[in-house]
Amino acid sequence: MSGLTFVDVCSGAGGLALGLELAGFEPRLLLDEDDDACRTLRANRPHWNVLQADLLDFDPSEHPQSYDVDLLSAGLPRVRSNATAARAESGEEEGLLRAAVYLAHAVGPRALLVENVPTLTHSDRFRDFREFARAELEHLGYEFNWFVLNAADFGVPQDRQQGVLVAIKKQWFPSFRPPSPTVTDHVSVGEALAPSMRSRGWRDAELWASQATTVAPTLVGGSKNRGGADLGPAGSKRKWEKLGVNAHSLGDEIPGSDFAWAPGLGKEGMVKLTVDQAALLQGFPSEWEITGRKTARYRQIGHASPPPVSEALGRAIARALRS
Repeated sequence: MSGLTFVDVCSGAGGLALGLELAGFEPRLLLDEDDDACRTLRANRPHWNVLQADLLDFDPSEHPQSYDVDLLSAGLPRVRSNATAARAESGEEEGLLRAAVYLAHAVGPRALLVENVPTLTHSDRFRDFREFARAELEHLGYEFNWFVLNAADFGVPQDRQQGVLVAIKKQWFPSFRPPSPTVTDHVSVGEALAPSMRSRGWRDAELWASQATTVAPTLVGGSKNRGGADLGPAGSKRKWEKLGVNAHSLGDEIPGSDFAWAPGLGKEGMVKLTVDQAALLQGFPSEWEITGRKTARYRQIGHASPPPVSEALGRAIARALRS
């Protein structure tokens, strides 16, 4: 078999697509309805076929290049969970989950990858969706597996659990195994961000990094109806404060040589992370450009699938499809 192909829906900032590319997949089409997300995808991969459209309105017959791909991938907007509990209830996210499964009817991929919140895999709240997915996928000749991965186990400096559905046509599914962790020691926030914290001569960068010895809490992108960018709900903010970070807003630039880090004075004496640093904590390479204004850029990052996890998933699916 030559190169593997995929269609990616709700592509966002491209975390899932980038990881799949690293795993050897070539995209036929990427779809997202957001202006900034589409600009991000085009800025980083001008040769990718990016379509700005709503998944619910997408008609594959108008885009025949989407047919007969090896993989249909969907890093869909998060359904409501503990991490998104403050968000207004909406059926849109669950509608998109169903649309992604229905799309498998038309696209005919050999494999389907859906990534979302961990509770999707086991919570009673989502039992109806799992039963819907089971019936549809079995009818189409797939076998499937639900499982949970933590991005920290794949070198991402963040405690981020992801619920995953992988469905593969029956003849290849027996060779599929969920990916195993790629690191034995988690990468800490200090280790991940020390080089950038030093980059403008901040004299306390090493001191700060030496005490930021755990992974980050889960980054939460928030919704378009929400205000400015911050690093998540109250519980997450308290965890950030233990790392010497003011999580109530994002900084416009990395601290300079004159910044006095004084966490004992409260959040005003703590360092603020920049959007680019948040991208590093989500596992994006430093050269990946996230476009838009600050809040829109952070929202894309917080919603993204960490590329190292996506790469591990892609490699596991590719091994099965090549078996």
